[in-house]
Amino acid sequence: MTSLCIIGAGTGGLCCARHAIDNGFQTTVFELSNQIGGTWVYNEATGSVNGVDVHSSMYENLRTNLPKEVMGFPDFEIAQNERSYVRSDEILDFLNQYADNFELKKHIKFNSYVIRVAPKKNKWQVLVKDVTTNKIEFHYFDKVMVANGHYHTPNYIKIPKMQLFKGNFMHSHDFRKRDVFQGKSVLVIGAGPSGMDLSNIISRTATRVTLSHHLKDIGTSIFYDNVNQKPDVKELDENGAFFVDGSYEKFDTIFFCTGYKYSFPFLTVNSGIYVEDNYVQDLYKQCINIMNPSISLIGLPFYVCAAQMMDLQARFILSYYKGSNVLPSKEEMQKDTQEKMEKIWSEGCRRRHAHMLGPKQIDYFNDLANTAGIKNLKPVMTKLHNESSKCFNDNLLHFREDNFKILNDEAFVKIN
Repeated sequence: MTSLCIIGAGTGGLCCARHAIDNGFQTTVFELSNQIGGTWVYNEATGSVNGVDVHSSMYENLRTNLPKEVMGFPDFEIAQNERSYVRSDEILDFLNQYADNFELKKHIKFNSYVIRVAPKKNKWQVLVKDVTTNKIEFHYFDKVMVANGHYHTPNYIKIPKMQLFKGNFMHSHDFRKRDVFQGKSVLVIGAGPSGMDLSNIISRTATRVTLSHHLKDIGTSIFYDNVNQKPDVKELDENGAFFVDGSYEKFDTIFFCTGYKYSFPFLTVNSGIYVEDNYVQDLYKQCINIMNPSISLIGLPFYVCAAQMMDLQARFILSYYKGSNVLPSKEEMQKDTQEKMEKIWSEGCRRRHAHMLGPKQIDYFNDLANTAGIKNLKPVMTKLHNESSKCFNDNLLHFREDNFKILNDEAFVKIN
């Protein structure tokens, strides 16, 4: 049997394990925590525990910003209930149901910190530490699928004269409860989905929230009254921020909602993977390592139907690992990647947007399915994802009140 190592037992790792086992691979999953779920596990701790950085960025009482109808797996949906936008613990329950249904937990080694993954004589040497006993073991595998997620390593932007500011700095990765902002004036940096949503959430306890960004199309009616918008920060001083429009405001806390870095600290330099300005290279179809195809990365593209996409990626990769398909040559894979990336650069995208799909996700899904000759995702998934993203931007205060129903592979309806 071909031996397969999967790193991470979150959404991506679980569907990789399910399909790997179904295809006859000798499958071992290494999971850092003591339970499955990855980013959906709420952990009140921040910083590091037992010398290892806390992985999850989950905060208290989080509700999804996508409808549950697009968050299940292609052949294992989230159970119906009266709401489309559900709590994080409901997603965690769903993942446990999935793992139990396919009997995945017996393949998972919990409390396992992957220290290093290195190529060794046509195998992958995986060095793992048990965080409860500090025992270290070497394992060897034919194939590796990395599913460690990408919402765990904070990305901080640099602001001139940051060192002068005497207030507090926080990244959304370490945010757990809005009470921490009770009575505070808060400067939020970044207007991605998290920055916009969290500005409203923390405004329920903060006295004043200022959202700083450089986007052009964010309206004012989607925020609570004590949330105001400002352009980019020019520089800081001891008590606050100067903005590029010449204005100045005082703040108690600067709250970075500036996203995350792709991070694979366990991969050695000769693994063939490197990250440049958050662009992970060199990958065929954004998942298979071109230099060492026996290792692959799951879940890099964002603004997508994540569970659906990762299931498709898993089936795509395993079709090559099993031998149902034969990979093109390295030169052909590099050419395919280069052509796709040049198109992205020509559209004005920067390197840090290399894995951003959004409305273009359907093209990616079609490419994977057609290339490998595997079952594609239902078109209704991308249609509903695009609709819910529009609702988020148009009606930030109330979009979670929407409820949807999928009618068939092509169509959905809004039922309220």
